Amino acid sequence: MDNSIEFHALPSVAAGRAQGGRDTQQDDLVCLHDPETQTYLLVLADGMGGDGAGELASQGVIEIARRLWEQGTWRRQPTSLFLESLCQAAHAELCRRRQGLVNGAPHSTIVALLIKGERIAWAHVGDSRLYRFHGRRCMGRTEDHSLAQLKYRRGEISEHELATHVDQQQLLRGLGGADALEVEHGSGDLRRGSAFVLCSDGAWTQLKDEELGRFAQRRDQQEAVREAIHLAVERGGAGGDNVSLIFVRPRFGGFLPTLWRAMFSGRQRDNAQATMQNEV
Repeated sequence: MDNSIEFHALPSVAAGRAQGGRDTQQDDLVCLHDPETQTYLLVLADGMGGDGAGELASQGVIEIARRLWEQGTWRRQPTSLFLESLCQAAHAELCRRRQGLVNGAPHSTIVALLIKGERIAWAHVGDSRLYRFHGRRCMGRTEDHSLAQLKYRRGEISEHELATHVDQQQLLRGLGGADALEVEHGSGDLRRGSAFVLCSDGAWTQLKDEELGRFAQRRDQQEAVREAIHLAVERGGAGGDNVSLIFVRPRFGGFLPTLWRAMFSGRQRDNAQATMQNEV
């Protein structure tokens, strides 16, 4: 089992990934920052497909994110439109890569967070997640595009069962498939005191929401990432999944010294996990 961690760091951002108990690393991520405009793009992808296709898929998603960032597309497009373009371009890239494979099919999840000025936007496909915390309290997260999440919404299973349910890995959406890609979006204004976590299912299936909240609020974010990943890998054991995490904790005077407004809405069942919904 490979316990080594690859780290990434930016002002107010810390990230890392570990191979865990898998033979290959199929998670990939990128953290990009423009200091002049205080714009951040954070992208995490979890590949799948067999015969090396998963690694090829997640790498393809990150390559597209870097390419669009370097082209400056984010400067010209509204936040949600840019993230839609990123997801669609990554989907097309994985479809192109599939044509050159004899075996395997490159598919991937994606979760992306864009902070631009006083606005924030996110997009996701699959079961890689974005969480928002205020202090240690989980204020919301994205909803997985999985069969287990669908059963939870129908009331057939509890939220506690999501991480271990047999249908958790049965995804209903993903990049690189034959069907047209449907991307889940959300946007809103920044809110002071919030922290964000982007993670693959190798992390959230092993770490409880309250644990992620505690780690996200730690003063030393790099050490927090290190400890969180080590804990997830240890709990996953010899057959554990790849683990990837990005912690984002905007500081007063860091991203923007503004009083951030609430960015989450949507109905919830009693005692159910808050979800991150689109805002108008």
